[in-house]
Amino acid sequence: MYNKNVNILIGSGASADLFPTLALNIKDANGEWETIEKLATKFETYHEKHTALFMHYYNTCIFPVQTFSPSMVKDAKRLANLENYETFLKTLLGLLDRRKDLNRKINIFTTNYDGCLAHTADDLLIKGSHDFVVNDGTSGFHKKHLHAKNFNTFQCQTGIFERTSYGIPQLNIIHLHGSVYWSKSGEKIEVTYSNDFKNLLNPQTINKIKKFSTFLGTKGGTTASIPVVSFTSQQMNRFWSEYKKLPIVNPTKWKFHETVFEEHYYQMLRLLSYELEKPNSILITFGFSFADEHILKLVQRSLSNPQLQTFICCYNQGSAEAMKEEFKQWKNVKVIGPPDGVKMDFSAFNKYVFSLKPEAYAPLEDDI
Repeated sequence: MYNKNVNILIGSGASADLFPTLALNIKDANGEWETIEKLATKFETYHEKHTALFMHYYNTCIFPVQTFSPSMVKDAKRLANLENYETFLKTLLGLLDRRKDLNRKINIFTTNYDGCLAHTADDLLIKGSHDFVVNDGTSGFHKKHLHAKNFNTFQCQTGIFERTSYGIPQLNIIHLHGSVYWSKSGEKIEVTYSNDFKNLLNPQTINKIKKFSTFLGTKGGTTASIPVVSFTSQQMNRFWSEYKKLPIVNPTKWKFHETVFEEHYYQMLRLLSYELEKPNSILITFGFSFADEHILKLVQRSLSNPQLQTFICCYNQGSAEAMKEEFKQWKNVKVIGPPDGVKMDFSAFNKYVFSLKPEAYAPLEDDI
């Protein structure tokens, strides 16, 4: 596959041990597990519950991403997650090392708004073990601004007399759902990799939603029993005024609040579509549930390209069966799931599935 147009699509499953996901520990009236996305739709007309839910979402999911720094990670499980990102990027660079074309790049599309890919790539460059370029779509010096056209560029080196050219391996990092490191700068998007963010919620507000957050994170609860949190109109308006400035896709059917971010979102979807319609293309997904209907329909439309081969890697057998049903009419799709009762986490993905030297899966006694 190293000589093909390789595209990777990763979702929240890739950072599951670093940051909380949208999953909750309560169930609805039908016994189905709730998610922040489901509740956001149900609470759309209940302003206080809707506000409390998004305060919880910001405080537990977004703020930890805003203040994240790899140097602060000490927990073994979280360190292993970062190591998996490094292993993953090394595999991609190993593919590019084998490619002979001048244009040697791989596109990494991600719906995560964290900076794990950028941080990990930076660490690899500092170590000096790999020569490559990271393209996050920005251009500029003191101020870096994002533009879709920048993903179409690549760098090459020439000899002293310019008689030979060598394409430098390049990883395009494309954030489909935005990034906490983006900010609006006039009619442009500015990118600054810093973690000096202040919490939108003051200590009193955090304490006020504590019971609400604890309930959502404790098994045994139901949607009907979610505690009510009272807010004044001024408190709700103040929160939403600041929250709507965040450059990320919200976990509901509606997307960005700011037009400049929304325009870039659709440009990135077009870029994904364009890449999947190229000859000899490959799409590999991991940690992505296809809950985003825009991306689901886009990928399904792109599968009309007979030269596109898609590999959908699933966390467990249940999700693998669901994906097989979703993509059953396309022959150029292969759904990869783990054995029944086993989970395909980032470590298993790197070890048994996506590797330059994949190992044969050897079940443990607990798996048999």
